[in-house]
Amino acid sequence: MVTAYAVAATVTDPELPMLTLADLGVLREVSEVDGRVTVSITPTYTGCPAMDTMRDDLEHALLGAGFGEVEVRTVLQPAWSSDWISSDGRRKLAEAGIAPPGAAPARTGPIPLALSAPVSRVRCPRCGSEDTEEQSRFSATACKALRRCGACLEPFEHVKEI
Repeated sequence: MVTAYAVAATVTDPELPMLTLADLGVLREVSEVDGRVTVSITPTYTGCPAMDTMRDDLEHALLGAGFGEVEVRTVLQPAWSSDWISSDGRRKLAEAGIAPPGAAPARTGPIPLALSAPVSRVRCPRCGSEDTEEQSRFSATACKALRRCGACLEPFEHVKEI
């Protein structure tokens, strides 16, 4: 018999469909008690517009697999970190032409206000060059930036370190 976690772990992210919610680190916990499945997920950003779709996709997958009652909860503490993306997820991002994030900044105390984005070294997922520059802090989604490679001249997206 397939477990509820095994089913939930196959659900893909609506904005990064090459990743499952488990790859992305958004899928926090899945429990089965007396025929009831409870799934806990954490958004990558507060107000992430994909959360409703994630919730619906999890419910449909679990109900379709024969689980009778499903509840999807949003868990905000601790806040999601790009460090939670699995190594397999990072590989899948790079294979899809999206630069995976580096290590997330340490979170101790209040987060200082920065008027400009920190300069980071991001490898081009196409040619591997570190000669890249940020074109826009935001791309198709808030969790990605748009960059351009100075070596191969190709634009690419980068999942930001959070």
